[in-house]
Amino acid sequence: MPAEWELHEATWLSWPHPGGCSFSTCYREVVPTFVHMVEVLSTSELVRISVSGLEQERQVRSLLNGTVPPERVEFFHIPTNEPWCRDYGPIFVQRDRAPQLAVVNFGYNAWGGKYPPYDADNAVPIRVGKALNLPIFDRQGLVLEGGSIDANGAGTLLTTENCLLDSHRNPGWTRYQIEEVLQGSLGVDTVLWLGNGGISGDDTDGHVDNMARFVAEDTILVGIEKNERDPNFQPLQENLRRIQEAKLNHNRCPNVITLPMPGPLLMKGQRLPASYANFFIGNEIVLLPTFADVHDSQALFILQGIFPSRKVIPINCCRLIWGLGAFHCLTQQQPISSKLSIEPEPQKSTVLATEE
Repeated sequence: MPAEWELHEATWLSWPHPGGCSFSTCYREVVPTFVHMVEVLSTSELVRISVSGLEQERQVRSLLNGTVPPERVEFFHIPTNEPWCRDYGPIFVQRDRAPQLAVVNFGYNAWGGKYPPYDADNAVPIRVGKALNLPIFDRQGLVLEGGSIDANGAGTLLTTENCLLDSHRNPGWTRYQIEEVLQGSLGVDTVLWLGNGGISGDDTDGHVDNMARFVAEDTILVGIEKNERDPNFQPLQENLRRIQEAKLNHNRCPNVITLPMPGPLLMKGQRLPASYANFFIGNEIVLLPTFADVHDSQALFILQGIFPSRKVIPINCCRLIWGLGAFHCLTQQQPISSKLSIEPEPQKSTVLATEE
């Protein structure tokens, strides 16, 4: 499994639905953020968008018209329940034989069965693999969302106990059994387990992409909360302790950089899982969620220092976070293989991928 900062052929995302549970009350408010996201991504890579069918494709084309070059976007008729492509979308792995890219198809049950139905989302990896004519490795026996793992591309993977060992996802599974599947499927040899805490307001049971991220083979960016009275303080301190004591593959110690958390963001009294750690690394850009918070500029400064060759683009996510996720949750990178180029081909006909 390549690291996110390695070269992409494309980035996948799923367009939201007005009737979905994620943005049912704020669809119009979040659409401009989706458009802006595609605009920024398309400057350096192909954007592949899953839509429910021709009608939604026409709607999205109209929204993107004039701001995104049409040759930078491909539409796939792959229906979804919700837009969180990171969690149910295909996880791509590179191979040393042709075809040199493959799809790993883990099980998906909407974060432990919280938000049915999820049948369309669970079918996305197979439909993408078939649309791209790639091998598909079936790992449906292990329920795993893409946001629950983060890889350094050199054999080490971050995850959390609270999520992968959740009885509503993987009842009866042990850490050892899960590690065996991860090692065999994603090419990792070291799994770093963070603790049972997730950030306040997070309905995913502790996705690592809201708390700690690899930003280089030997460097982990760790979210911290400085206010000891904040409910995020203790779980994030525990994460920091574990990472500082961890060993990467080949028994190396990681470099650790800390990242502040934004202040509490509420909607109707509910704490929202706002986190700067939910950034997405594109080929030449980094999408950074911001929250009209005093810590926004500090997060931007830290990320730009980490990625000097990329332009960090801050985008206000005060509305997007109403759906309980941000840019990393919405995207899934497709790495290049030796047969592919990051330059998109001339625009093709829309790919129909509604048949299993």
